[in-house]
Amino acid sequence: MNIIETDKQYIANTYARFPLQLKSGKGAVMYDEDGKKYIDLGTGIAVTTFGIADEEWATAVTAQVNALQHTSNLYYSEPCAQLAKMLCEKTGMKKVFFSNSGAEANECAIKAARRWAFTKYGDENHSTIITLKNSFHGRTITTLAATGQDVFHKEFGPFTPGFVYADVDENADSVRKLAEENDCCAIMFEVVQGEGGVMPLPASFIEGLKKVAEEKDLLLVIDEVQTGNGRTGKLYSYMHFGLEPDIVSTAKGLAGGLPLGATMLGEKVQDVLTPSSHGSTFGGNPVACAGAISIFSRLTDELLAEVTAKSDYILSALQEAKGVKSISGMGLMLGIETEKPVAEVLSSCREKGVLPISAKTKLRLLPPLNIGWDELKEAIEIIKEVLA
Repeated sequence: MNIIETDKQYIANTYARFPLQLKSGKGAVMYDEDGKKYIDLGTGIAVTTFGIADEEWATAVTAQVNALQHTSNLYYSEPCAQLAKMLCEKTGMKKVFFSNSGAEANECAIKAARRWAFTKYGDENHSTIITLKNSFHGRTITTLAATGQDVFHKEFGPFTPGFVYADVDENADSVRKLAEENDCCAIMFEVVQGEGGVMPLPASFIEGLKKVAEEKDLLLVIDEVQTGNGRTGKLYSYMHFGLEPDIVSTAKGLAGGLPLGATMLGEKVQDVLTPSSHGSTFGGNPVACAGAISIFSRLTDELLAEVTAKSDYILSALQEAKGVKSISGMGLMLGIETEKPVAEVLSSCREKGVLPISAKTKLRLLPPLNIGWDELKEAIEIIKEVLA
C-alpha cells in the first residue's frame, strides 16, 4: 500500500502534509519507511514531551490498557482523580475538568467564565470575553471566534458572538478600553502566542492586563495548551510572571502523545460547573490519565532547569548565526525569523535529517524536553548550515 496515495484518496484534505511517512522512533529520533533517521524538533507540535516511545510512559500506559481502558464518567477511576490532585497541588488551582484536546479545554474555560458571570449578575449580559489580536485558541466555531486573527473568521460563519480583541500594547491600554466599553467577564490570553509566531507578551503588558482584571473584576483565563507542562522552562508559562489565574487550560504535552485536555479552575470558579452543566465521554480517560501521570510526575525542578539550559544553548548558537534575523519565544518553544523562506528551510532540514516546524513565517523549534545534548547540538549545527 502506498500510504501517501491512500491518505490523499481517503482522508479529508485539511492538512498540507510534508512528503514524509514516519514509521518509528525512540526519544528525539524518528525513522521514515526507508529507515532514514531524523532528529525531531517538532514533537508532534509540542505533544511528545519526552520523545517517542518513552519507556516509563509506555509502561504506565500499557499497564492501564491491560487493566481498564475506559469507564465513562458515570464512575470513579483512580488515574483521573490522581492526575487532578497532582495538577491542583502543583498549581494551587482547586478543581479540574478533563477533556480530549486544547480546543475542548478552551471551550470549557469559556463556559466556566460565562457561567461565573451568570451566577454573579443573574443574567447573560456580562458574557463578553476579551482576547488578544494574533492569538489562537482552537478550531471549533467558538474557539475560532475567540481567536484574534481575521483570517480565521471567514467561510464558517456565523461565529459565536461575545468576543472582542485587544491590541498587545505597552500597558494594556487597549484591554482597558475594551473592558470599559463592553460588559465583560474575562480576559483570555496566551503568555506566548504560539501559532501567532511564537511571540511572548511583554512583561509590562501582562502587568497592565493584571491590573485591569483586578480593577474591573474580570477573570484571568490563561491558555497553556502549547506553553504548558514544562515547555517554557516553568511548569506553566504564567509562572514566569507571578500571575494567579482564575482558569487555566492545557493539553498537547500533558499526556505525552495521548489525547487529553484539562481545564483548571481557581477559587472563584471552582464550583460553577455542576452536574449536567458540562461533560465529555472520553474526558479523564484512564489510559490518557495514566500517561499524563507519568509525564507530569517527571516535570521536576531539575528537568525545568535543563529546559532553560538547552534554550540558552540554542539562543547562543543561533542568535548571531548567518541567515537569522531574530529569535523569539521562551524555553524550548522558539521561533526563528530567517532570511530564507521558511518553506525552503524546512525542506532543506528534512533532507539533512532534522524536523523542525513553522509558525507563520518563522522556523519553530519544539524539541522533546529531555532531548540529549548530542542530538540537540547536531540538529542545531544542521540548522545553521541550512540557514547559511
